[in-house]
Amino acid sequence: MRSGPSARYPSHMLSFRLVSCLLVCGLAWGADWPQWRGINRDGTSAETGLLDSWPKGGPPVLWKISGLGEGYSSPAIAAGHLFVQSEYGDEEYVLAFDATTGKQLWRTATGKSFHESHGYGPRSTPTVDGDRVYALAADGMLVCLDTATGKRIWGYNVVDRFSGHVPHWGISESPLVESQRLIVTPGGRGAAVVALDKMNGHALWQSQSDGAAYSSAMPYDAEGARRVVVFTSDAALGLNMADGKLLWRYGKVANGTANIATPIVHDGEIFLSSGYGTGCVLLKVAGGGASEVYFSRDMQNHYSTSVLVGDYLYGYSSNVLTAMKFQTGEVAWHDRSVGKGSLIYADGHLYCLGEDGVMGLVEATPAGYHEKSRFEIPHGGLPTWSQPVIANGKLYLREQDNLFCYNIKK
Repeated sequence: MRSGPSARYPSHMLSFRLVSCLLVCGLAWGADWPQWRGINRDGTSAETGLLDSWPKGGPPVLWKISGLGEGYSSPAIAAGHLFVQSEYGDEEYVLAFDATTGKQLWRTATGKSFHESHGYGPRSTPTVDGDRVYALAADGMLVCLDTATGKRIWGYNVVDRFSGHVPHWGISESPLVESQRLIVTPGGRGAAVVALDKMNGHALWQSQSDGAAYSSAMPYDAEGARRVVVFTSDAALGLNMADGKLLWRYGKVANGTANIATPIVHDGEIFLSSGYGTGCVLLKVAGGGASEVYFSRDMQNHYSTSVLVGDYLYGYSSNVLTAMKFQTGEVAWHDRSVGKGSLIYADGHLYCLGEDGVMGLVEATPAGYHEKSRFEIPHGGLPTWSQPVIANGKLYLREQDNLFCYNIKK
């Protein structure tokens, strides 16, 4: 009997695992989008050579998937595979597709269905780490799956395990993988935030007693150590990555209803924003604490997160696209754009997806609003809240049951 890797896996799986290993070892991420908001969780892509404008009907469609299922999960793309979460009937699933052709590779059930008046199904984006993909269902079911086969490696409901509570609109954060740790926010007493061993799900530390919100954790560095900032239902928390010790807490930016936007980390500063009339803050992180640089009501991110391009933030302040200077909070311009939506950045442009299915290409400049192109995707009765994704010269847009792949390479 043969021994070694070739005896355990077919050649195509070995190929995928080899590429995945290269990726996770940091040799070449290429132009993938392996987790929520991209490689650095900042909503930006380093790709170049993308189209400066689109035809009237939009860029060429490479493929379309119908029958994807319900949910607001956006895709994660790594090593030629696309991973996304959806709901069919009474179950939530993680699905894998060939990112080039749209062919389905596998589908794995992850948790029970989630029903809410603003839309059923999962809200989170899978996180790919080498030959594993981590996915969090709307009810708190966390799974670790084999990327090649979809086989379940480990999993359990983190809300149940840590005596947390599912917020009204469902668990919506996307798991953060940081070295050997997997960071999630079950919102339990003494376990608002937990770090798990990514290999087996065992708890490494748990910290604080805030309720869970809808925001995803972000890592940062300070005083020569790795930290993590988490926006809970009550406050922004700065925690020591090694042991979960609380370093600082800032509550003014929490709105009491739904804190959703992901923190933005840059050069020793952290930007946080929330809607419902609240606003935004820039915090300076130093000396083990955090101090307020400014607080402003001119950027009120609701369900989407701003992007930082150069010295300026671009984001939706409620339903108006806004350009704001990162260091001062000074507003450069406002525009109704494609309507209230979400956005990402690549190759000098903002990719803005309105919640009514309008996709806009906007020049990323503080000089003023300059829209290059727009087109519309078909959509049903629910808003198009899934964030756009750019990977390897392709634009991916998810609208509930449908997933579109466009060629945006010159």
